[in-house]
Amino acid sequence: MYLTQPLHRAVQQMPDATYSVYRDRTLSHRQVYDRVSRIAGGLRVRGVSKDARVGLLSLNTDTFFHVCLAIAWADAVVVPLNTRWTAKEMAYALDEADVEVLFVDDPFMPLVSELRTALPGLREIICSGDEPAPGGLTALADLLGEDPVEDAHRQGEALAGIFYTGGTTGSPKGVMLSHRGIFLSAIGSAAALSRVPHDGATLLVAPAFHLAGFAIWVQGMVLRMTAVPMPRFDPVGVMRAIEDHRVKQLLLVPTMIQMVVDHPEVHRHDLSSVEALVYGASPISEALLERARKVFSTAGFMQAYGMTELSPTTTILSDEDHNDPSLRRSAGRAAPYARVKIVDPADEEVPRGTVGEIVASGEHVMLGYWKKPKETAEAVRDGWMHTGDGGYMDERGYVYVVDRIKDMIISGGENVYSIEVENVIAKHPAVAQVAVIGLPDEQWGERVHAVVAVSPGAALDLDELREFCKREIAGYKAPRSLEIVTEFPLSGAGKILKRTLRDQRR
Repeated sequence: MYLTQPLHRAVQQMPDATYSVYRDRTLSHRQVYDRVSRIAGGLRVRGVSKDARVGLLSLNTDTFFHVCLAIAWADAVVVPLNTRWTAKEMAYALDEADVEVLFVDDPFMPLVSELRTALPGLREIICSGDEPAPGGLTALADLLGEDPVEDAHRQGEALAGIFYTGGTTGSPKGVMLSHRGIFLSAIGSAAALSRVPHDGATLLVAPAFHLAGFAIWVQGMVLRMTAVPMPRFDPVGVMRAIEDHRVKQLLLVPTMIQMVVDHPEVHRHDLSSVEALVYGASPISEALLERARKVFSTAGFMQAYGMTELSPTTTILSDEDHNDPSLRRSAGRAAPYARVKIVDPADEEVPRGTVGEIVASGEHVMLGYWKKPKETAEAVRDGWMHTGDGGYMDERGYVYVVDRIKDMIISGGENVYSIEVENVIAKHPAVAQVAVIGLPDEQWGERVHAVVAVSPGAALDLDELREFCKREIAGYKAPRSLEIVTEFPLSGAGKILKRTLRDQRR
């Protein structure tokens, strides 16, 4: 399978059914087919040839997804950009990927001048938004006015996209993913759902430049679901969209889930249409999971663990697994297409229950990092992708992620895994959100430091929190310092940026 294949199938079987709904624009499969084939024709006219990289700087809109299809249709490769990056970071990725044509959404027009100055090889910028194109730029309407072209049916191991990841510890890395890998992950993940939703709508609110948001769109296409993109996350907007469009499936990261389920208006909205709620990108506390299952009482929950380099899912915790309290802390078992094991620094598999590095192999593993053979060789060894996550596997094959290896706290010679501490702190009734980090300490080497957002009207102090924690975990794991904040630094994918928290406090 490949990115454009579900559209061909849909046009053959139900051409007038709705493909996408964005604001007041509703388009059928037939209309999207025409739109995509014309945008692809416009790219061909503008010199985009086989394997060319085409940049895409856009929020989640219907046009974002239509352009992704058109780029594949034209036998080219999509390079989505992180919308939260600076122009300098964007220019780095565009230059490294040799992008000559770039689609830009309305909110990012102020960056165009800086990007053009930094990138003399960027020969054409296409305005993909709904506002009139400024002078010197190409309007999307110009491409839509071109003659349609036949689909190249780019598929299999052909490169589908370069998805940039990282950048917090050095230059971003372009993850090369194939059509086969992306679809294998989408289909295998859908097969793991307890109730596979068909038709209905998928709410696309997780940023699609990030592969989790991109993947849930692909899964929705496979399941013949209407795409309902949201350009920005807003808890009330999510609830209204679910109610208005009778959304059956959505993906949220835990930060988003927390903001929805704890919102004062949550019980004013009908969320009963949701059949599948997929979460991932970072761990979820047991306390938050319990609240979420009450709010989304009709939904089956599925946790997807992985990374961009794994297209993106490699283990799955099914809805049935969530019924077992002992499994809720796990990331599930290997997806149908994946092999997973835990290894020591010598890449030898460790005994069950022993913490090591989580590694995975299968056809969902990336093709490599763009123009970075050394980094590729370090990450993928003998076909095994090294995730950088520490974890262990139990006797039934369930994987428990204990921490990013680099995030493990060593306090007084003892290893402390922040996720374990966060799960306990999150159970405190005064805590709305928490991140645990290690900070330098003269006595202990590192101390466990809790950064907490407190629930409205609640109060919390360190002594109370330490005593609360010590009822469930060893004293050395309990936080030795506490900080209360009103908001956390977040990545474009909604993850709490622990490195930023550490850097700001050292």
